Order: sequence, then C-alpha cells, then structure tokens
Amino acid sequence: MRYRRFSDCSVSEKMLDTLFILTLSAGYLLAMVLTYTVVGFSVKDIELKYYGNRSGTRLEAALNGPMRVYHNPPEHDEIVKWIYAGSTEKQYIAKIKPIIDEKCVKCHNPKSGLAIPDFSSYEKIKPLAAADTGMSIASLARVSHIHLFGIGLIFYLLGRIFILAEMPVWLKRSLVAVPFLAIALDIGSWWITKYIPVFAYTVLAGGVLMGISFAVQALTSLYQMWFYGPKGAETEKTSTEK
Repeated sequence: MRYRRFSDCSVSEKMLDTLFILTLSAGYLLAMVLTYTVVGFSVKDIELKYYGNRSGTRLEAALNGPMRVYHNPPEHDEIVKWIYAGSTEKQYIAKIKPIIDEKCVKCHNPKSGLAIPDFSSYEKIKPLAAADTGMSIASLARVSHIHLFGIGLIFYLLGRIFILAEMPVWLKRSLVAVPFLAIALDIGSWWITKYIPVFAYTVLAGGVLMGISFAVQALTSLYQMWFYGPKGAETEKTSTEK
C-alpha cells in the first residue's frame, strides 16, 4: 500500500500549505519576541516569573528585570523607594501614579489581552509590592490551558502537513511526537518551578526543544514540497502516463 506524499500534491495544495507554514512561522517568531520582552529567556527570568523573588517583591523584580528598559533611573529609584516605604496609597497618588500612567498602563491593563499584571489602579498594584511568590495558581492555570490548546493545535496542523514527508517511518513518528513531549515538559515544569526554582532549567529546555521541533517540521515540509524528488518518482509518473 502506497501512502500519500508531497509528490502527490497539486501545486495549489503546496501553495496553501506553504503560506500556512510561513504564517505560522511569523506568528511563532512574534511569540518569541513577546516572551523575551515580557518574561526574558534567561533561567533567572523564568525563575522570577514562576517562583518569584522570595526576598523581594514582584514589582521590584520586574523593574530590575525585563521592565528596566522602560524607566529611567530616577523613576526606577522612586518606585523602589515607595515599595520599601510601605507602598502607601497617598505616596502612590502623589509620586508613583504619574510614572505608571505614562510608562506602564498602555500594556498593563485588562484590554491589552497580554498575560501580564493589571496596573490600572492602586488596588491592583498593591499586591505586587508585597513579597513576591511568583505567578499565582489561578494565573498559572489560565496561561497553561491557553498554551495547551493553542500550541497543541499549531503542532497538530503542522504535523498533518509534515507526515507527507518521505523519510524512515521510525524517524517521522519520533519527530511528530517530540513537540508534544516538549509541550508537556515546558508547561509541566512551570508548575514545578513555582515550588522548586531549579526546574527553570527544564522550562528553558522544553522551550528550546519545541522551537527546534517546529523548525525541523516546517523546513522539512517546505523543502520536500518544492525541491525534493523521491527516487523513481519521475519514472513511475512517466510509465503511468503511458
């Protein structure tokens, strides 16, 4: 029994698959940019996001980490001073709110759709100025289920295209399964890192493995669609036409 391969696809189908893969790739790259700007790619950044900075506050950790580029030194020092002075509402309104409104609220608000804290009011910011215990269980559950559905669907659709590639069966089956193992490793490690910070390394490893899997499936599919001709395919086609 001969299974369907890229050599059996019409030009229209190849065009559709190619445009879909290129769109997914652009989305994946933008997701990486977002992750870098909001969380960061270092083990320390990942640890701060999920485990927190138990010796400091979540707001201070963000100011000293990925958000530092959005504030000048005097503004940074003013916010840190307010945190350690008790983070009172009176001081917030007098000195901190103007900085937050100008530099932060554009992204840190419910309408932005980003998985980041809401800075639109004192009541929302106050808990972030307390001891930092990382991402809450509710936030972790929300982000986890969004990623499981979203990334799972992406790799399913990409995998449906990739299985038309010509290669040893054992290799293809492995490459189809790896991204789903990477998703489990990545997202599962978020939960463990909340309690055991050393698992931030596992989160990073899962993300890297996921990225490599995406690149391998996408590039292999594009190459075999347009440039790869299986040995004997031309002969078989000619004899069929006769």
